[in-house]
Amino acid sequence: MTIGQQCELLGLARSSWYYGPAGTESAENLRLMRVIDELYLKRPFYGSPRMTQRLRELHWIVNEKRVARLMRVMGLQATLPGPHTSQPHPEHEIYPYLLRGLEIKAPNEVWSADITYIPLRGGFMFLVAIIDWFSRYVLAWEMSNTLDALFCVEALKRAINIHGAPGISNTDQGAQFTGDGYIEVLKAAGARISMDGRGRALDNVFIERLWWSVKYEDVYLNDYCDGTSLREGLTRYFRFYNTERSHQALGYRTPAAVYRREAAA
Repeated sequence: MTIGQQCELLGLARSSWYYGPAGTESAENLRLMRVIDELYLKRPFYGSPRMTQRLRELHWIVNEKRVARLMRVMGLQATLPGPHTSQPHPEHEIYPYLLRGLEIKAPNEVWSADITYIPLRGGFMFLVAIIDWFSRYVLAWEMSNTLDALFCVEALKRAINIHGAPGISNTDQGAQFTGDGYIEVLKAAGARISMDGRGRALDNVFIERLWWSVKYEDVYLNDYCDGTSLREGLTRYFRFYNTERSHQALGYRTPAAVYRREAAA
């Protein structure tokens, strides 16, 4: 029986199989990756040269080769384009950027998705979230200990099954979002596909703010030991974020209040 069949019988998403943290790095590298993650949240335009310099200022004895390798493991790249900016698989179609000058007036007009690195006490995981631009509402999320596209596709399917399809889905050009699995789900739902080659700094600003909130208000405070405790903690946090955490930009309303009221109007 395949892993997928076993998960189906148990009523679990297949990515649940991968809740064990990835932990092949040394304890020192895991500590260093945690510091890199914190620095990247504050300076997402840092590539490996600037990151290396900043780490040295913080008294880490590192070279650029080591920092660049760890950033690749973490799935991090500078938001500004440059000669080392990662590219999607050459066989994947690149879609145009559709949000320039667009006024977003209601929920489900634009969704955005992104992946972030989550440090654990003895390893790390990756988290994907899909957010509604208008309301900042987190529509779905999923986690995995690999950067395989499967967990992103599962999150997208869940968001569409619960909330219907977006008018536009906007992502970066990462392989998880340009791959056939993710694109086929969007096409089947009738969503328009938007991508941008300049990086995430402008396009995914709302979800970048979400990552800051998730990490500084939950992940860093709780120092989760494994994937199971992380899932339990994130379940609590996203419920709080959607239904209790008010946003100044939303007139001090919660994402859930804005999303549900406007979507029902």
